[in-house]
Amino acid sequence: MSLRIALLGLLSISGPASGYDLTKRFETSLAHVWQAGHSQIYPELAKMAADELITVEAEGARGRKIYTITSDGRSELHRWLTEYTPTAAPRSEIALQTFLTPLLDTEEAVALVERMKADFEARLQELLALKHPEGKPRYGRYALDLGIRQARMAVEWATDTIADLKESAPPNGDAGHATRAPESPESPEPS
Repeated sequence: MSLRIALLGLLSISGPASGYDLTKRFETSLAHVWQAGHSQIYPELAKMAADELITVEAEGARGRKIYTITSDGRSELHRWLTEYTPTAAPRSEIALQTFLTPLLDTEEAVALVERMKADFEARLQELLALKHPEGKPRYGRYALDLGIRQARMAVEWATDTIADLKESAPPNGDAGHATRAPESPESPEPS
């Protein structure tokens, strides 16, 4: 559903556009918060046209279609923005790796979190480069601010986690987590 909403939003913001134009706009704006390629966008545009959320305003050379949002599409976008509660179900490979970090010895765990930190720092720099020094853009500024704050928080988390891993390392430097199976609690004997 979110790809559909993202496309309705782009058409609402920028006006009539071809699938190619929408894909390019997606790549330079929404791709920072929602991933989708042309192989997903074009079929979704066809479904949206069938559902009368958009219409083909014009057809050009080589089948190029110019889409425009309909009143039903605007209503759907408005309903989603005002009534829908987005899911916050976590599904993060980063969180999964951090959950399983205790399986590594200290040196490996530190190296893993240092790689994550480098990625977070690179993401932060990428987002900071998107800020407009001459003023705030009307669309996307809140999402950009959220992304910058999340990246800063992730860098801080990684810094703290690296310090904690180093501080809590066993004196001999070998946590032994990777080779030991978790111990199971002993069951009381039945009486």
